[in-house]
Amino acid sequence: MTDRILIVDFGSQVTQLIARRVREAGVYCEIHPFQKVTVDSVREFGAKGVILSGGPSSVTEKDSPRAPQDLFAMGLPILGICYGQQTMVTQLGGRVEGSDHREFGRAYVEATGTCALFAGVWAKGAKEQVWMSHGDRVTALPEGFVVVGVSEGAPYAAIADEARKFYAVQFHPEVVHTPHGAQLLANFVHGVCGCKGDWTMAAFRSQAVDAIRRQVGKGRVICGLSGGVDSSVAAALLHEAVGDQLTCVFVDHGLLRMGEREQVEEVFGRRFNVKLVTRDASELFLGKLEGETDPEKKRKTIGATFIDVFEEEARKVGGADFLAQGTLYPDVIESVSFTGGPSVTIKSHHNVGGLPERMNMKLVEPLRELFKDEVRALGRELGLPEEMVGRHPFPGPGLAIRIPGQPITRDKLEILKKADAIYLEEIRNAGLYDAIWQAFCVLLPVRTVGVMGDGRSYDYACALRAVTSTDGMTADFYPYDMAFLARVSNRIINEVKGINRVTYDVTSKPPGTIEWE
Repeated sequence: MTDRILIVDFGSQVTQLIARRVREAGVYCEIHPFQKVTVDSVREFGAKGVILSGGPSSVTEKDSPRAPQDLFAMGLPILGICYGQQTMVTQLGGRVEGSDHREFGRAYVEATGTCALFAGVWAKGAKEQVWMSHGDRVTALPEGFVVVGVSEGAPYAAIADEARKFYAVQFHPEVVHTPHGAQLLANFVHGVCGCKGDWTMAAFRSQAVDAIRRQVGKGRVICGLSGGVDSSVAAALLHEAVGDQLTCVFVDHGLLRMGEREQVEEVFGRRFNVKLVTRDASELFLGKLEGETDPEKKRKTIGATFIDVFEEEARKVGGADFLAQGTLYPDVIESVSFTGGPSVTIKSHHNVGGLPERMNMKLVEPLRELFKDEVRALGRELGLPEEMVGRHPFPGPGLAIRIPGQPITRDKLEILKKADAIYLEEIRNAGLYDAIWQAFCVLLPVRTVGVMGDGRSYDYACALRAVTSTDGMTADFYPYDMAFLARVSNRIINEVKGINRVTYDVTSKPPGTIEWE
């Protein structure tokens, strides 16, 4: 088994970044909520070291979260980050107090000592930029600890007990605003914990194939293939593992971008020789959407109809034992809630959740241990084409939510498909596709007067959207130069009958969302 690091989550918004940095160092890790971590669960997981995450609580408050006390007697290396530092100090006999001098954002830590965490990264006496986010601070160290780093607002910004291999920092090494943070985390997992760093996509591919074969045996698997990154990589991995025991069902709801159905049929049907069932259900979907303008009703109609169609095609295939889903690791990480209150639904998401209960099949989720960037790397490892594994996110409801505030019709879909295809083609031609998280065209519920030739036109306006992001949780608009926007606008207006005005959306997320609906 590959070496493993356990991350105990105390509710930080950036806990997933810790996991990503550890995996970038070639070490497998998982995030477990603090409420479910016990000495036995740590042993069962096989951790070679433990990282305690940050969190929104204050250790000075009654009933604030703690790590299992016996964790500190297991002989494992432990790294505490922000709140993780504070609970480690408190639980080991030190002191944490509220402070009038809070630090939020960029700060500078002076390395006042040396330790294994700093080896080859921070030299004694160096001043290094870090990212802070704390009000409380350590005011007295537990026995055995020494201070190795200080900042203006944190006299114990970095501490170490080398004998027990306990380390703690008040700043966040996992964020990009701490320039050498990834190296500090690599030092912990390699130098302190002794992890080999042998967790690669090639290794994961081999292990995943074996795991799928053990789970599926001689059973039959059905997979809903959308052409997106997650379902495509899941299908390719499953096919490598079980071959003709897999049948993929591709539902064309008529709301896809130009050429998407053909690409799926070419890659999976002809190149990979996957058993592929394609169902053209566009008339059904468009019929059910007729006259609908409410975005939530659009999403729910499409989701419910998709389930009906998929279930119908699955019955035709007959006798499948397993349903494959492209579930990713962020989907299965339990969010840590201290209030127990529900989160606000910003918009409904369309997936095939709910099918297992109705269809009496077991789930197989071969990607549930991976982050999105790791899924892309696995897709390349499996030989999927770059235009598929590097593809921008595309919503399940497809183009239906890119025709906002108006009923969906075939004519509007054709206009939008052509404009969107021109936009993406120009992005690729300019070499910008991989620099952008997501780009698309929106057909607005607005018609405007224009002059084309010597005549008056009265046609639709469209909006171009392009954002940069790391995880889709926050995003900013992509800063195109005006010559690029002029070129795209000129092509769309000249080549797409039905559009006579092009705008560019410069809204960030928040306050906006990436999609318009």
